[in-house]
Amino acid sequence: RATQALPSVSPGIQRRHTLPASEVRPLNAQDAVSVFEIEREAFISVSGECPLHLDEVRHFLTLCPEFSMGWFEEGRLVAFIIGSLWDRDRLATEALTLHKPRGSNAHIHVLAVHRTFRQQGKGPILMWRYLQYLRCLPNVRRAVLMCEDFLVPFYRKMGFKVLGRCAVTVGALTFTEMCYPISGHAYMRRNSC
Repeated sequence: RATQALPSVSPGIQRRHTLPASEVRPLNAQDAVSVFEIEREAFISVSGECPLHLDEVRHFLTLCPEFSMGWFEEGRLVAFIIGSLWDRDRLATEALTLHKPRGSNAHIHVLAVHRTFRQQGKGPILMWRYLQYLRCLPNVRRAVLMCEDFLVPFYRKMGFKVLGRCAVTVGALTFTEMCYPISGHAYMRRNSC
């Protein structure tokens, strides 16, 4: 005797679309305002300066969205990274605004977490996912960033190495330049930092 398959949903009940509880995806230009609001709150309260202004956020999210990553919870941006490619061993002032498509260094401009989601490990988790993602990009050999001295231990815990003082300054702010070797490509690079 043949059995009849039952429908997975009862006929008068429609499925409701719901947002995923947690999603990590590349950012796009439509995310720029949310990115800037989190960035402004995170950085102005600490240093008085924003790494990227709204037009620069839109610029990078339009030019190289594949070097950005956002963490969304129930459709709301809670943490993000914005990056671009750089073609020199050390960062220079031009690295703050340029994307060099033939570069081999992923320059991490900003990592920021919304204030209500801080101290939950979201920053390190998002950075780890970003660094794993960079391993899939065949031309990227390392990630580089510049940070204030108080953030050096945070990035060291994630495996970044100090390169020294950064040539870039913003007003009176000075920075430490750090790098993370990207391995896992079809070919391995030794001593990439």
